[in-house]
Amino acid sequence: MDIFSQEKRSQVMSHVRNRDTRPEKIIRSILHKSGFRFRIQRKDLPGKPDIVLPKYKTIIFVHGCFWHQHEGCKKALPPKSNVSFWLEKFRKNKERDRKVIRTLQESGWKVIVVWQCEIPKIKNNPEIIKKLISEGVDENFIL
Repeated sequence: MDIFSQEKRSQVMSHVRNRDTRPEKIIRSILHKSGFRFRIQRKDLPGKPDIVLPKYKTIIFVHGCFWHQHEGCKKALPPKSNVSFWLEKFRKNKERDRKVIRTLQESGWKVIVVWQCEIPKIKNNPEIIKKLISEGVDENFIL
């Protein structure tokens, strides 16, 4: 059973942001300090990517481990109430992610997925992300 009423749960969930999240801001800050110029939330690209580096033809998605169900991550545990709803929601999210990434790659974009749980590692070693962008990746890269 949920600890909140349906109205309170709705209010709580309405405050969950889908852009300008703290992990996104951290990655953008690292990129900016490293001299990369980028655009955010480009509506003309599939999936409205979090970060677009046009010069490098590279896209970075910053995925929350819970919402995108990062396999093997302790932050990706599904809720214990309304299980069927959440499993279906996560299945659709993952399916949409795969479709968007495939479409972008077919259009010639390099796609990097940064998971929320990997942010501390990147924060401590910004060279990781700089190397991925500068040297490029042959195919979809998931950090």
